[in-house]
Amino acid sequence: MKKLAGQVAVVTGASKGIGAAIAKQLAAEGARVVVNYASSKEGADRVVESIVKEGGDAIAVQGDVAKSADIKRLFAETTKKYGKVDILVNNAGVYEFRSIEQIDDEHLKRIFDLNVFGLILTTQEALNHFGAEGGSIINISSVVSTLAPPHASVYSATKGAVDSLTRSMAKELGARKIRVNTINPGLVETEGVNAAGMEEMKKDIESKTPLGRIGQPKDIASAAVFFASNDSGWITGESLFISGGFR
Repeated sequence: MKKLAGQVAVVTGASKGIGAAIAKQLAAEGARVVVNYASSKEGADRVVESIVKEGGDAIAVQGDVAKSADIKRLFAETTKKYGKVDILVNNAGVYEFRSIEQIDDEHLKRIFDLNVFGLILTTQEALNHFGAEGGSIINISSVVSTLAPPHASVYSATKGAVDSLTRSMAKELGARKIRVNTINPGLVETEGVNAAGMEEMKKDIESKTPLGRIGQPKDIASAAVFFASNDSGWITGESLFISGGFR
């Protein structure tokens, strides 16, 4: 039997990149998957099509996780279709690098709204739909939560907050049989990274990475399956760094 047979998973920001890979891998292990997207309906539909083509079950649901009304609709549509939630992957996020002098109100608000407040709001609503058997919440953080490179003060701060929230939520929700863990990827080759023209950064990181390469989305997806499944049944409040040894 597949590891996640009968489970229902909501993956935020799943129209591309890491989120898309996680959604596909969860489906491959038997989960019914809700592919959330904010603006890329075409991308989300492609992910759903890929899952269904492989014999899985998935739907795409639009929703900006920084907006309470959108989050409520996301979970309303999830439960209307599948009746419950067992797995939540808080993947939606944004990054932008600026020097200290360039940080302004808009920059702070945009990144914190999605990376931190959105994660909290999404988790709050998800708790209304987990059953008595509990489940798993997987937060996608980053190595920058501890690496804290220059020009990433705000982004690093949001990911440090994600790590801290994870530990606190794990303690609070353990009695409800809900496990909360974090995956902290290093640089991963996604559409966004490629579009941003990070070739020099990629080469620099690869040169400093013990395993000699940057990550691929599937490297993160396999860890998400682990945290979603009973294989990690006695693990909560932990952060798993997946960065080829780059710390």
